[in-house]
Amino acid sequence: MKISNVLSVAVLMAAMFVGTTSFAQDKMMKEETKMVGGAAMYPSKNIVENAVNSKDHTTLVAAVKAAGLVETLASEGPFTVFAPVNAAFDKLPEGTVETLLMEENKAQLQGVLTYHVVAGKVNASDLVKMIKKDGGKHTMKTVQGGTLTAMLDGAQVKVMDASGNAATVTIADVNQSNGVIHVIDTVLLPSTK
Repeated sequence: MKISNVLSVAVLMAAMFVGTTSFAQDKMMKEETKMVGGAAMYPSKNIVENAVNSKDHTTLVAAVKAAGLVETLASEGPFTVFAPVNAAFDKLPEGTVETLLMEENKAQLQGVLTYHVVAGKVNASDLVKMIKKDGGKHTMKTVQGGTLTAMLDGAQVKVMDASGNAATVTIADVNQSNGVIHVIDTVLLPSTK
């Protein structure tokens, strides 16, 4: 093959690559995103791929990594994740997060994190309909095995844990390729019984 033919093929392949990259970038720019923690959340990315970009969820991401749940939350799902922001973790008693992140407490950390996850994709509008249908409170079974109770406070959706602590959904319907995230302002804790 002549050098000029090799160069022509190389130029053609480079043009194809640039075209593909441009197409992928165009697709991501056209997606309906939501801003969470200063970053756009793309519906074509999974829960983990999006969460790592949120400045408001660095504690949650560190906990998911420490608990060995990255692969699970990156899997097909679908999942509904009630994702506490960093400030929610800061409200826990001093030393709680550090203790949970210790290797010997991995099972307990997994329990706390999976308590924030419900199997299936539940958008806010569907959750509101279920709350109203169930007389003002809707109970959801978590992946951890416990239950969360959703209710309305005016127009706001609140989620209550087994101890009666309530979290407010501050950003709803952050769609992911494998489910949906609802950002919350309080860490929910499973029953210790």
